[in-house]
Amino acid sequence: MINLDRIDASILNAVQRNNRITSEELGETVGLSATACQRRLKALRKEGVIEADVSIVSPRAVGRHVFMLVLVSLERERVDIIDKFKRSIRNTPEIMTGYYVTGDSDFVLVVTSKDMEDYERFTRKFFYDNLDIKHFKTLVVMDRIKPGFTLPIEIE
Repeated sequence: MINLDRIDASILNAVQRNNRITSEELGETVGLSATACQRRLKALRKEGVIEADVSIVSPRAVGRHVFMLVLVSLERERVDIIDKFKRSIRNTPEIMTGYYVTGDSDFVLVVTSKDMEDYERFTRKFFYDNLDIKHFKTLVVMDRIKPGFTLPIEIE
C-alpha cells in the first residue's frame, strides 16, 4: 500500500478528469516539474493505485445505447460457483461492470446492448443457459446521467 500525499491526490484528481493531460500541464496544476509528475504517475501505476488509463466511449457512437442493471441470484452460494460466475462476468464483453453484493441479490451487473432483441439474445445465452442462476431481474436504464469512474480523493 502506497502512502498518498496531497500532490498524489492532486495528480489523481487531474488524471481522472483528463487522462490525456500532458506532463507539463499536470506539473503546472500540481506545482511540480513534468519529470517529477511522470515519476509519480509511474509509481502510482506500479503500485496499482491507477488500475487503467481508459477513455469513456459514447454508447450512441458505437450503436450500444441500451443499458440494463441486472440483479442476479445464484442457486447456491458455493465458492466454486461464485468464482465460476465471476470469471464468466470478466469474459463477457456485454457486461460493462459487475459487482458481487450483499442483500437480496448476489450480483449486480451493468449490461449494454444494441436494442432489446440483442439483450434478449444475451439473456438466453448468458442467463438461461447457466444452471447456477436461480433468477435475474432486469432494470432498463432510462437515462445515463453520470458516466465515468471518477473517485473523490481527499488527503488530510
